[in-house]
Amino acid sequence: MANNDREGSGKFAYSSPVVLNERILSSMSRRSFAAHPWHDLEIGPGAPAVFNCIDRVLYSSVVYPHNYGFIPRTICEDSDPMDVLVLMQEPVLPGCYLRARAIGLMPMIDQGEKDDKIIAVCADDPEYRHYKDIKELPPHRLAEIRRFFEDYKKNENKEVAVNEFLPAEEAIKAIKYSMDLYASYIVESLRQ
Repeated sequence: MANNDREGSGKFAYSSPVVLNERILSSMSRRSFAAHPWHDLEIGPGAPAVFNCIDRVLYSSVVYPHNYGFIPRTICEDSDPMDVLVLMQEPVLPGCYLRARAIGLMPMIDQGEKDDKIIAVCADDPEYRHYKDIKELPPHRLAEIRRFFEDYKKNENKEVAVNEFLPAEEAIKAIKYSMDLYASYIVESLRQ
């Protein structure tokens, strides 16, 4: 599990691997022929700095403030792939695959479990690609993002807590950690 070191540096430390649900390894079996977006799509040659991600559908009636998805070939402490909110000019359809660059990390606790979000920009969007760190975004944009994640699970009667945004370097560390966690899980799964 990841430990939130709230004292001192304010940075996050990561430790012990998580157990991934076996059903997600279906794409790696000899019986599977369909590509699985989590396991079969490449994270990209520039990862963790520039990575590919897949857009998702939201459970409730609220609307994401930007495109939301996950980073393939990553896993986090909640046994899901790394979540990513991608800022860009246009919305994309769920399931789309695009290149993104992390500009920050939004630490979040969902129902008592760590559920951090990578805040990224589309690496190919002429309006957003120049952003390198979350502190460059307008304060109102950050307030909108924070408020969305504080409110979106209220329809499901779930509580979340959003901590202060962290810089791009912390986001890149979190992505690298989730890539390593995923790789170690896959290696261990293949040994069994």
